[in-house]
Amino acid sequence: MKTAIITGASRGIGKAIALKLAELSYNIVITGRNKNRLTDLKKEIEATGNQCLTIIADLQKDDAPEMIINKTIEHFGQIDVLVNNAGLAHSAKISETDTEVWDSIFKVNAKAPFFLSKAAIPHLKKSDNPVIINIGSVVGFKGYAGQAAYSSSKHALAGFTKVLAKEVQNDGIKVHLISPGGVNTEMVREMRPDIDTGELILPEEIAETVEFLVTRKGKGIIDHIYIRRQSGLPFD
Repeated sequence: MKTAIITGASRGIGKAIALKLAELSYNIVITGRNKNRLTDLKKEIEATGNQCLTIIADLQKDDAPEMIINKTIEHFGQIDVLVNNAGLAHSAKISETDTEVWDSIFKVNAKAPFFLSKAAIPHLKKSDNPVIINIGSVVGFKGYAGQAAYSSSKHALAGFTKVLAKEVQNDGIKVHLISPGGVNTEMVREMRPDIDTGELILPEEIAETVEFLVTRKGKGIIDHIYIRRQSGLPFD
């Protein structure tokens, strides 16, 4: 049985991905800061007949990535899929953004995926279908007023993903970047209260995209998937 790690799994996109991969018979490792939410999700996952390990972790701490990978190996002995989903967002003008906010966002959105991937690679090399999926954002390619720190971190994640894919290509590790527009999560509703929630992408749609990436076979490799809101402009 394969093992998948999903960061930021206590709610929203991460939760939907964890449940989807459990449906696909993966053993699941879920990480986050909210113990109660992770405990509830663990029960849902185990109800599918799969094992679930919860790891309470704050990705702003430097030792968190290696701790997550080590605990996963100790418990399951393998890693087949790593989904770097955890993210922090902040809505403020550049003039109103201080170094503490900037550092917090970059530690979670860019630094943690970098070092989680680094720690996971030796174990992913042993898998017969190793996959790393980074959850980016439309703001990683566009600029929105009031989201400078968040946008910068997602640009950094996109750049890292491109390099990572090249460096592990010969190891057979597939690396994918998913960049959605507004998804109906607590974070997006806080960041963009002006958007009608009925227009937002569902977390389950992102989970379905992850399912496609980890199950598809063939000669073609998908590097990047950009998912826009239905009300958005095509190829904008």
